[in-house]
Amino acid sequence: MELMSKFLISEVYSQFMVKEPIVSFVILLAIILAVPILFEKLRIPGLVGLVLSGFFLNASGWRILTAESQLIHLLSDIGLIYLVFVAGLETDLKQFRHHRSHAWVYACCTFTIVAIITTFLGLSLGLSWLKAIFIGSLFTSQTLITYPLLNRLGANKNFAVGMAVGATVLTDLAALLLITVCLYSNSRQLLLAETINIFNGLVIYSLILLLGCTWAGKEYFRRSGDDTGNQILFSLLAIFIAAVTTQIIGIEKIFAAFLAGLVINSVVEERPVKEKLTFIGNTLLIPIFFVNVGLSINLAGYQPIYLAKLIGLLLVALITSKFLASWLTKLFYRYSWQETLTIWSLSLPQVSITVVAAMVALKAGVLNQDLFNSVIVVILLTVTTAPLITNRVALTVTNYRLEESDSQRPQNTINISKHDAFSIVVPIYNPQTQQYLIEMAALLARQTEGRIIPLAIATAGVQMDTSQVDNALQRSELCLAKAAALSQMMGVKAEPLIRIDDAHAQGICRAAREQKASLIVMGWGKRTGIRARLFGNVIDNVLCYAHCPVAVTRLVESPKKIQRILVPIENLLAPSLQPVEFAQILAEANQAQVTVLNVCERRTSSNKITARRSQLSALVAGLALSNPPEIQIIAHENIPQAILQAARLYDLVVLPFIRNRTTPGGLAISDVTTQLAKQLTCSIVMLGEPEHSPQSVFSPSIISTTAIASMDH
Repeated sequence: MELMSKFLISEVYSQFMVKEPIVSFVILLAIILAVPILFEKLRIPGLVGLVLSGFFLNASGWRILTAESQLIHLLSDIGLIYLVFVAGLETDLKQFRHHRSHAWVYACCTFTIVAIITTFLGLSLGLSWLKAIFIGSLFTSQTLITYPLLNRLGANKNFAVGMAVGATVLTDLAALLLITVCLYSNSRQLLLAETINIFNGLVIYSLILLLGCTWAGKEYFRRSGDDTGNQILFSLLAIFIAAVTTQIIGIEKIFAAFLAGLVINSVVEERPVKEKLTFIGNTLLIPIFFVNVGLSINLAGYQPIYLAKLIGLLLVALITSKFLASWLTKLFYRYSWQETLTIWSLSLPQVSITVVAAMVALKAGVLNQDLFNSVIVVILLTVTTAPLITNRVALTVTNYRLEESDSQRPQNTINISKHDAFSIVVPIYNPQTQQYLIEMAALLARQTEGRIIPLAIATAGVQMDTSQVDNALQRSELCLAKAAALSQMMGVKAEPLIRIDDAHAQGICRAAREQKASLIVMGWGKRTGIRARLFGNVIDNVLCYAHCPVAVTRLVESPKKIQRILVPIENLLAPSLQPVEFAQILAEANQAQVTVLNVCERRTSSNKITARRSQLSALVAGLALSNPPEIQIIAHENIPQAILQAARLYDLVVLPFIRNRTTPGGLAISDVTTQLAKQLTCSIVMLGEPEHSPQSVFSPSIISTTAIASMDH
């Protein structure tokens, strides 16, 4: 009776879900919002929680969500395409060009060795040649989920690591080529000669699409200017047109989606639109796809011993083949063992291409349910364990690099000198909040014997009438008049400037370039929202286009009252000392004291703490400051919490901008700067280089300004 009642309730509920798909969408949103946050607090990647959520909802028997739902099927299909697109979009083409020769060798070693070993594993399991080759192609790609960790540890500038990152474009493209050929051949039962012709045709199609669409995209972006909204719409249109064309000619759409990602990647380069495109997928579409992956896992009638055997064999094959590829590359280029282990750990995670191909293969009948379940478990295991391995081996590769370097002095300092013509551009908008900005700039300018340029942007579009322009100019003149008066009171030379432009960010950057500015000082507004995330805010765009350092300030009191300044330095192996130099200049203007803070693990021995203090003192001494700052080392298990506790005694905290390289599925490791910026109650200055700075091998360090709005509104 109880079973019958449960069955009837389940049937009624299922019918209700079919009639009201909006309920399924609400449940999906709740899962996407809550589950990743919970798992990340447990130090587990959020996508693991999404997959497990889908699995448990499917296995519960209540059919709260089902893979057969039209809504979930549609959104998941779009997420599948978008996940592969983001994999192409996030590929580091600069690293590939920089390490081209080494990347080709490493990619060939990885692809060939992994494909051969896993193919023979498939044959040993009784699969046909076609399905065995498909299994071999699944694990030839790699997803750089551990790159943010390497960046934080300072190993990202190592040549071997850069080579492995650059090789990703080759391994992913080759994997998708082989996967697409296998899927096409399986659906049409082609012979070997016909399969080779299909492979050659795909290569030609790829070249035409890459070259033709890249030219068309650059032409469109050149003619459309800096309209981020149109750029996003063009990119989305390119993705799905490419997917539709491949469907028409009969090949798998994921191949075209990756090519579209490469095209948009080369077209947009480092424009803010790249981050917005990633945000669209990581916020909604890709998480829904991962939930659907969990819904597709079916353990009905499974044999635990057989499933464990499959998982074990796949893991051993993956780990062994990736290690052999790294070891063979070591022999070619004489990398150290530390570098070899690091690039091995970097190549282990399997996410984007692997999970998408597995889903497509399950629907096409190339993979049976047992193999699909095993592949998904292997993906989750590599995603969870690879960061732990990287964290252990990357420290040694960083030390190795520093020992071989000629100097440990960082090359990304501001290098402010009293003998330079130091100019500070201060964009102003709100007369009620600009006082602290001008005071901050005046203190810096007075100490460096420079000048400040209060800048007002009067926005004017092409069709803007005269009265609107006049009103904008009058408002700008009022702001500048107050700024000039404040500067005069501070005894600093001010040269107010009005610029008519169609956008605030571009106007600020153009004016700063024309005035040969040494620094841009901006206010940090409080407005946030989805529009800022999608279309950017002024700070994001200024950081992208500016030619000089940018200081984003949130001042809760007058800068003239600042007496104690805290500068946390997270990484001693590849530190950013710009904040230290900036803080010291401000301190000298106010006769204030600077403290440089580093947080180590609670279990760190006293000898190691002493060594850290000596190392940090040596790094700071390299700046040749007239009044060296105080050095403080704290042992604590939680870095942000330790800094927050220490900051209670200080008037100002100076932080570096840090942007983590995002990876498909939102796997980026959260950075300390972002957490601190949200929780600190004292004044904050966040300092960073522009995104295209030539001093950085990768994208330079700037914070992901999701909580920062435009200027000093």
